[in-house]
Amino acid sequence: MFTGIITDVGRVVEIERRGDLRLTIQTRFDLNSVAMGASIASNGVCLTVVEKLADAYRVDVSAETIAKTTVGDWIVGTPLNLERSLKLGDELGGHLVYGHVDGVGTVVSVTPDGDSQRWRFRVPQSLKRFIAAKGSVALNGVSLTVNEVDDDVFGVNIIPHTAEQTTFGLIGPGARINLEVDMLARYVARLVGKDA
Repeated sequence: MFTGIITDVGRVVEIERRGDLRLTIQTRFDLNSVAMGASIASNGVCLTVVEKLADAYRVDVSAETIAKTTVGDWIVGTPLNLERSLKLGDELGGHLVYGHVDGVGTVVSVTPDGDSQRWRFRVPQSLKRFIAAKGSVALNGVSLTVNEVDDDVFGVNIIPHTAEQTTFGLIGPGARINLEVDMLARYVARLVGKDA
């Protein structure tokens, strides 16, 4: 479980194609404090550490994860929002994020809005009912508040700090992003009798 507060921007430094995809991800995390088998959210995808190096770690990615996320788009050099898993007692600065990506969205537009930027995203039709104004969403692992919703397009504001500390400063219109809807929205839909 995560909070959607990014603590490092790492990058893919090696890709090995075999039965599963093995990725080597460079990070500034102190890997001495990362246990083997620990979960690290990488652009919002919960991945398990299977090997540690001096300044990088390796993860295996299944075909299911590749099919449901942007992992298949990643190349050597791709920057990644990284977050270590939540520990009991940690501050919950964002919202509860599971690292279970629901689908892939697309950046529609980025426009200035004061010192911030207004970003608009298009989501798959099957997920639009889980996006609500003033609700939470995780985009490439970043916890954000939804400003407005118009059918399958919604908007958020990205403040300068978030743009500087995440990959949002490196992407723009047309980029594909991992989307995780707020789990509360999914459970409410289930409780009111709609498939979730």
